Amino acid sequence: MGARGPDEENNWPPWLKPLLKERFFVQCKLHIDSHKSECNMYCLDCINGPLCSLCLSHHKEHIAIQIRRSSYHDVIRVNEIQKYLDISLVQTYIINSAKIVFLNERPQPRQGKGVTNTCQVCERTLLDSFNFCSLGCKVIGTSKDFIKKPRDLLAKRRLKAIASDSDDTYNHNNHGRYRSTTINKVQSFIPSTPPPTSVNYRTAKRRKGIPHRSPMGGLVIEY
Repeated sequence: MGARGPDEENNWPPWLKPLLKERFFVQCKLHIDSHKSECNMYCLDCINGPLCSLCLSHHKEHIAIQIRRSSYHDVIRVNEIQKYLDISLVQTYIINSAKIVFLNERPQPRQGKGVTNTCQVCERTLLDSFNFCSLGCKVIGTSKDFIKKPRDLLAKRRLKAIASDSDDTYNHNNHGRYRSTTINKVQSFIPSTPPPTSVNYRTAKRRKGIPHRSPMGGLVIEY
């Protein structure tokens, strides 16, 4: 659990909550002119904010961990953090061939279909063998003040989301049918071409006769 003892309230090490509140990957104020001034290290003994690689020279005998980034979120490798912290029930991911865990929650705006398990805190989709999506969610979800959401309530929310998707599909299809019906109705008001009358029919079928030359040299057409 690090150089210091665990928090008596919930058995967390004293450095964990401060770690989760820190902002990493900012420029170090002490080494601003160096190209190695990005703060992505954290000392578990000092608990004194993010450190850059140059700051570590003052923490040689201390326990320091490295924070990394994935999709703009802070992560830490499992082989580094599991030495000092119980990360059971927190979902792990494989990034660049290394197993990692996220520091803080990453809520989803909308769950996909067929979801069977979610984070007990932020409801992010998880594999069935995990309860939390990040270290921060585990801290919240295991605290004494946290009210766990019943599984049946989560199931109702999933069913509601699926029903909402079905309604969207139904409304879309009905809108298409309505447009088709409306077009047909409009077309039904367009007058059709009247059938040819008997006079027009006879006129269309009338053929010219065989011309015969008159005795006076003119052209006579017989009908």
